[in-house]
Amino acid sequence: MEKLTFYALSAPEKLDRIGAYLSERLIRDVSRHRYGYVCIAMEALDQLLMACHCQSINLFVESFLKMVAKLLESEKPNLQILGTNSFVKFANIEEDTPSYHRSYDFFVSRFSEMCHSSHDDLDIRTKIRMSGIKGLQGVVRKTVNDELQANIWDPQHMDKIVPSLLFNLQHVEEAESRSPSPLQAAEKEKESPTELAERCLRELLGRAAYGNIKNAIKPVLIHLDNHSLWEPKIFATCCFRIIMYSIQPQHSHLVIQQLLGHLDANSKSAATVRAGIVEVLSEAAVIAASGSVGPTVLEVFNTLLRQLRLSIDYALTGSYDCGAGVSTKIIKEHEERMFQEAVIKTIGSFASTLPTYQQSEVMVFIMNKVPLPSSQQSIEAGKAGENRNRLTQIMLLKSLLQVSVGFQCSNMLTALPSAFLDRLLSSALMEDAEIRLFVLEILISFIDRHGNRQKFSTISTISDISVLKLKVDKCSRQDTVFMKKHGQQLYRHIYLICKEESNVQAHYEALYSMLMLISIELANEEVMVDLIRLVLAVQEIAQINEDNLTAYNRCALFALGAAYLNLISQLTTVPTFCQHIHEVIQMRQKEAPYLLPEDVFVERPRLSKSLDRLGPEVFFWQSKISEVLGGSGYNSDRLSTPYVPQLTDEDRLSKRKSIGETISLQVEVESRNSPEREQRAPAEEITYETLKKAIVDSVAVEEQERERRRQVVEKFQKAPFEEIAAHCGARATLLQSKLNQIFEITIRPPPSPSGTITAAYGQPQNHSIPVYEMKFPDLCVY
Repeated sequence: MEKLTFYALSAPEKLDRIGAYLSERLIRDVSRHRYGYVCIAMEALDQLLMACHCQSINLFVESFLKMVAKLLESEKPNLQILGTNSFVKFANIEEDTPSYHRSYDFFVSRFSEMCHSSHDDLDIRTKIRMSGIKGLQGVVRKTVNDELQANIWDPQHMDKIVPSLLFNLQHVEEAESRSPSPLQAAEKEKESPTELAERCLRELLGRAAYGNIKNAIKPVLIHLDNHSLWEPKIFATCCFRIIMYSIQPQHSHLVIQQLLGHLDANSKSAATVRAGIVEVLSEAAVIAASGSVGPTVLEVFNTLLRQLRLSIDYALTGSYDCGAGVSTKIIKEHEERMFQEAVIKTIGSFASTLPTYQQSEVMVFIMNKVPLPSSQQSIEAGKAGENRNRLTQIMLLKSLLQVSVGFQCSNMLTALPSAFLDRLLSSALMEDAEIRLFVLEILISFIDRHGNRQKFSTISTISDISVLKLKVDKCSRQDTVFMKKHGQQLYRHIYLICKEESNVQAHYEALYSMLMLISIELANEEVMVDLIRLVLAVQEIAQINEDNLTAYNRCALFALGAAYLNLISQLTTVPTFCQHIHEVIQMRQKEAPYLLPEDVFVERPRLSKSLDRLGPEVFFWQSKISEVLGGSGYNSDRLSTPYVPQLTDEDRLSKRKSIGETISLQVEVESRNSPEREQRAPAEEITYETLKKAIVDSVAVEEQERERRRQVVEKFQKAPFEEIAAHCGARATLLQSKLNQIFEITIRPPPSPSGTITAAYGQPQNHSIPVYEMKFPDLCVY
């Protein structure tokens, strides 16, 4: 062997003839079953290959690859393993000159086939599979960095390599689950096909460039589809965890886009399959946070929201066609519900990976998708349409809540832009109790920037606020601006939500949390005064009961007011205010415990039917609070003015019980005095005719205005230029004449009866010169 190596090195042009001779001998020995000579020939080839790196090695390699192919074609496992080992040694050699004509198609196919070996003997099967994986690893190493070699990233190769590796990842050998004997312990330390396949897959993906990611991921998706591996989702999640950690971080968004496309392609698959894809997407998004989630962030959310809407349609219609046609697949509603929850969770995962400004954009994007009963958004009619709209609203608000929970922004003005807040608060006026609760939770998650929310999860009248260990910061300038701009809007919606009969304990807890968080996070002196007025107005809702609320609703509102005023009095640290609140609470404990949260917000609330016969001592009095706080520097005039909610178009557009309700509210609140009045001023009588007239008049005026605008727009779009110019010219002339008249009146005062203006000393004085005719020195003119 030493002589042969020396001869080959000294005469490299003879190398191809040596290779041809050895190849001929090996092929003959294989066919004659002389396996000892076969091993000798391969050993000689390996040593020559390792020693000779001259430029003429290409021809020798052709002979070598022909011999390796011959061994791999053999049915003998040992020969296959021998051939693979030789190929791996060759793959690790860096050649000096590229080869233009070498083909590795056979090797990719054969090694992939070996990876799927189903030999009866477990040990031999394991060895063949490991040889196949090593062979594929060798092919990748040999070709991946050489542009002149066969392109290993072509779909024809990837469709064989990737599934072969996944197959070995998927099938953990039974032998591994057995407890090994002491003799087998050393063998167990060796690498298993699963570990080797994972290492090979990581190496393959780590070498993938931007343009090759798609070809590498597509076979993974097809493999998971073909073998129904989305439903348990454990293996699919494991695969994509390997993929996301192996590829270069800047390519992460390509994998996300592939998964989103696959989700769209499986729109009509079973809910469990879609849920599996979405779960994998969620895992991938969290890992991608360190890299990039791509430029098309809103497209990600658009796809997820579209799938959410489709799922709602499937659950309601029971058919994947969403039409009259009968679907062959049976849709299970609970499976669709699981899918919807998975989508919402994924939306939250995605949003948490984004910077603050993009999270804000995403929330506006989701909110714009929520169907609202406004003139801009079309609402589907009929029972089915109502169900679809309700489910869509709930699912989208759930998604919004998921995003808002992870949202941290110190500036409320940027966190809650006007358009977003208007649409969100419109949802708060819907009759559906669940939707109202979601809106409150979303607002709370925005306002709570210091993690105080959990401290107000239960409503109670605690005597010492210090036990809550609240984190309180001074109200910033931006927060003050936010409350000046949107404060009245928030108070109005809190007031109207309090009047809803369908409220349950969760609503009152959310309202209590919201009032307290506004007081801690956004309150200056003016906001504090407004919140106290608001809570006293809420007490009046329960006291007067114009809306015929149930005993529970009324007791809950009384208890809510008591709990809030108890804490706010301790926050303001005005002793006389604290004393008044404490006295009322003590009086309630003695005479009316059903007006306190400890009796109302429990599993079995203790209520009273005789709420209209309560004495004045169990109420918080606006005059008394105004007096005690006014003495401490608060605005007593504002405190003594009862809170009256502003009426807006939103009441007409929202799904309230009736339009008459809001009109009568406006008429009555204008004449309302302080809550402790003995006699109420009689409200203006509302009849059917006045309501009808109010509605018809407003509609007619709107129609006329709309028609006038349409005509103006049409005129400027279609009229000839000369006509428009003449019209504008005429208007300009008219305007100029009016201006001339005004100038005449203002600049030249009317003459006195004698024709001259008499000065103070009785001297006649000429008319004053107009300003535009005066001569000013040059220095005075700018």
